[in-house]
Amino acid sequence: MSANREDAIVARLRAALRRAPAVAGIGDDCAAVEAPRGKLLLLKTDCVVERRHFRASDSPTAVGWKAVCRAVSDIAACGGEPQHALVTCVLRDKQTGRWLDGLYCGIEKAGREFGFHVVGGELARTDGPAVINVAMTGTVARREFVGRGGGRIGDLFYVTGTLGGSLRSGWHLRFCPRLREARWLAKNIRPTAMMDLSDGLAADLPRLAAESGTGFVIDAESVPRRRGVTLRAALSDGEDFELLFAVPKAKAARLEREWKRKFPALRLTRIGHLAKRGMAQGLGAARGYDHFARP
Repeated sequence: MSANREDAIVARLRAALRRAPAVAGIGDDCAAVEAPRGKLLLLKTDCVVERRHFRASDSPTAVGWKAVCRAVSDIAACGGEPQHALVTCVLRDKQTGRWLDGLYCGIEKAGREFGFHVVGGELARTDGPAVINVAMTGTVARREFVGRGGGRIGDLFYVTGTLGGSLRSGWHLRFCPRLREARWLAKNIRPTAMMDLSDGLAADLPRLAAESGTGFVIDAESVPRRRGVTLRAALSDGEDFELLFAVPKAKAARLEREWKRKFPALRLTRIGHLAKRGMAQGLGAARGYDHFARP
């Protein structure tokens, strides 16, 4: 269903590793391992790379916000809550003063907003582009954990917010992880599968379907777009950090009714359904973002 080269590399590494005693591992938004008192420990690592995820001219406070909020968004997509973070900064000499102070201003702002603490990290020097890596832990009640792999044929899938144009609009630096919304979904609706949209719907939807052992049919014209954004961009741009999730048809009416009451300011759109394995309809030539795509 996906010609994404990054997915092929991940699949090769996944096959090379011994199967870990984990509830979720490679191929999900977070790793999830058993913890005491009916909980799961969520483990996530993510990074932003200068000239790929941010520009040298971008506000360092915004870069710090983005670096940690990417990890928060993945923990949210599993139904969890973030707890602790380790931040590794690989920087050029000129970035170790006011730029680094601004970076941590953004990190601390996100920590206050989403309830996690930075408890350590590492500093290293580079002559090349800067890299900020974040390792984050979170927790979730085992019964509320949502992975990518639970979707079933016939389940309807939804997206939050609007998609596309994230780089042009600056959304990729100021997005708000859908933590509150994901926690509500995990507690009240229990999606069968969920993930956040980081590489574009055209890349991420096939991943959710593959992990669930299904295919998909999408009504592309129903995909919610930012003003002035083409359908192709909405499917392919990435860096949206909205939620994509699947629910059984029997829950759809309740979900849509209660969502409007609980989150009136955030759009929720039904865009398709999961289908038999191998079916992939509605994306056309859109492919999403691939870190390792050949030019």
